[in-house]
Amino acid sequence: MNLDEVLHYRRSVRAYDKTKLIDPERIKHYLELATLAPNSSDMQLWEFYHITQPELLAKVSRACLDQKATSTASQIIVFVVRRDWYRKHARFVLDFERENIRRYSPKERQAKRIKDRELYYGKLMPFVYARFFGILGLFRKLLVNIISIFRPMMLEGYDTCPLEGLDSRRLKRILKLPHGAEINMVIPCGIRDGNKGIWGERCRVPFDEVYRRI
Repeated sequence: MNLDEVLHYRRSVRAYDKTKLIDPERIKHYLELATLAPNSSDMQLWEFYHITQPELLAKVSRACLDQKATSTASQIIVFVVRRDWYRKHARFVLDFERENIRRYSPKERQAKRIKDRELYYGKLMPFVYARFFGILGLFRKLLVNIISIFRPMMLEGYDTCPLEGLDSRRLKRILKLPHGAEINMVIPCGIRDGNKGIWGERCRVPFDEVYRRI
């Protein structure tokens, strides 16, 4: 299928045929392709838990309220946000950027560009991602809210869970995730069992209501 055909065929499937298996390496490859997507400041604070062991699949399914989408899945992907990796990743990106600048930037601009990256990844990223408590946390919250009044600024407070219904605390215990890790979403994988897992026609608001050409 070409891309148009794939997107029209794609549905939210809630029941899978357990007799039809998917090669785990193929799922791994797709996840690797997903990491090529642009992301904020290239921090890449994500982690993928690719569940394939039957015993662990059963535990994860129970934590997801044993919905049919998880109980019939041959594999499950748990997407985890790793805010606690911000220092390690900031250093990684900074080292990469230094070499990138030395290799591709004009010599007369290299020093300034490296200094800018050092300020950004050495100072700003820790300020944005660090989980301060007490006075420091209050100071950051007040500062961000005040600045956002006068100009656009990144604000926090978004959550998502495409699989509606899961016990994130129980799932964190099952996967032995550290305190700083957060469950972002859970995606069951499998091959659809005919039309059993599809509920009627696809529902989408008219595209003209959500599309703005400016």
